[in-house]
Amino acid sequence: MTGAGPSHEETVISAIRKTLTATAVATAVLTGAVACGTAENLSAGQKLDRAFDKLGKEHSASFELDLDADATTLKSLDKGAAPGDEMPDQVAKLLADARISLSVQSKKPLDESGEKDITGMTVKVSSTDADLIEYRIVGDYAYLHANANANANANANANASASASAMAAQTGSPLPAAEDLPESATAFKHLLNGKWIKVPAKDLKSSVTGPQTSQTTPDADTQSKLSKALRGVITRQVELKNVGEKDGVDHITATASVRTLLSELLKEVRPFTKGLPPGAALPSDDDLKKVPDQKVTADFALKNGKLSEVSLDLAKFTQNAKVTKLALVLRVAKAEPTTAPAGAVEVPMAELVQGFTGAPAPDGQSPAL
Repeated sequence: MTGAGPSHEETVISAIRKTLTATAVATAVLTGAVACGTAENLSAGQKLDRAFDKLGKEHSASFELDLDADATTLKSLDKGAAPGDEMPDQVAKLLADARISLSVQSKKPLDESGEKDITGMTVKVSSTDADLIEYRIVGDYAYLHANANANANANANANASASASAMAAQTGSPLPAAEDLPESATAFKHLLNGKWIKVPAKDLKSSVTGPQTSQTTPDADTQSKLSKALRGVITRQVELKNVGEKDGVDHITATASVRTLLSELLKEVRPFTKGLPPGAALPSDDDLKKVPDQKVTADFALKNGKLSEVSLDLAKFTQNAKVTKLALVLRVAKAEPTTAPAGAVEVPMAELVQGFTGAPAPDGQSPAL
């Protein structure tokens, strides 16, 4: 690759980031809006508090996240982008169709659970037609499966080249055929052929996080002070409102100006930065000026007092008059047990890292089974 311009992968990552960064920030802020202030906020806030308390007492939960928008709408958000930095058609379709789901089970109630209490977890990225990528943790192992044959018009005897082409069409990124990979790339060959692979969970965690040589979470005193400060800001800046019941589901809205809310939150957070983990850099004032000064509204759906869905309306936040429907939707339910897939093939962690990053195996060793 030359230095003439962004690679295809960089373009894809940039497109995804531009589409999802604002939505993730806004959702994280508004889903924390359970503090109370006015009489209206008191009633709505109490309902949300109780709903989150009920969720915390569960031993399992599943969360599904998707964008309520079509590919044309997502493409329209990219008008004015620099040449070569536009959102590819395949990425727009993938984002419009994709769903990200997480399910978790614990020995303890979720609000009391630590990492050692989790008995099973599943993360899936799906399209309207199939599960594209699935990741599970069960016991001492992490499992990975990639549906390279999703949406392929091929029969059971189709070769790996057809499978790779199908996934490339879904993601907009080219994939090699299994037979074109070197002998050492066993893990990727298994993935491209639709097999489950597994690695020790401790090895995967170590590879992702690296050696833990310093504190990675704020101490209890810092957490308490920070939580109190942030709840105070939310009390002042977020308007909660009961909007009534529809089809047996109670709805509560939370509305806030995103730039103002983020500015106030950061004012409270900055005095605590010495107690935060290393590398937890905060946005600057200049960064905040790039955030549109628009109000956004999150709709919380409560069924039988339990949180069932959160929908964040982002149409105005895009500052594009042609965008009339764009929402980020989070659905909440009880999780099914996570089980270990049968026939999973164990592969060395070094080989998996090398396959994904292209980096050499540790200590210069060639990965092999």
